[in-house]
Amino acid sequence: MGSWNVKGLRGSVLEELVNYTNDKYREQNLALVQKIPTSIKPVRFDKMHRHITLAYFDQKSTVDYIGVVQGIPVCFDAKECATDIFPLQNIHEHQMKFMRQFEEQGGISFLLLYFTNRQACYFLSFEEAMRYWKRGENGGPKHFKYEELDIGCFVPLKKGMVLHYLECLKKYLEQKQKER
Repeated sequence: MGSWNVKGLRGSVLEELVNYTNDKYREQNLALVQKIPTSIKPVRFDKMHRHITLAYFDQKSTVDYIGVVQGIPVCFDAKECATDIFPLQNIHEHQMKFMRQFEEQGGISFLLLYFTNRQACYFLSFEEAMRYWKRGENGGPKHFKYEELDIGCFVPLKKGMVLHYLECLKKYLEQKQKER
């Protein structure tokens, strides 16, 4: 029996859900959000089958998705976690830097975290991610637990939209408006 490395497929379920949702948003003129392809440098190429057989990442990626929602620029990354503890090392420093710079330019940055063991997706604002990030930098845990998360920020699963993350984005923006 053959075997294959499924580790490289982590995140593919969430990616498919997000891509499907983004297609629905585009069809309904709610948002225009695209997956950012990761740049690779081919090293070995099978000319007979016209396939890349070996490649490496050409540069560090920023985030998985970027776009606009009703005139608001957004960028986000999609991450999966198989346990109730999300290690901050899964969010790279260059991604945090990009999201911070995106926010400084007037955009909204966030992460969609999919807890596969619970089949639950969480909308993690950049602001909340920074709190956990700084906590880790200041000697605290370099992770956060499912129990720490705000129950109101879980992404609802809706018929026809699958992961309706725009509802969480709307709640987040309304909360930010109240704080001003």
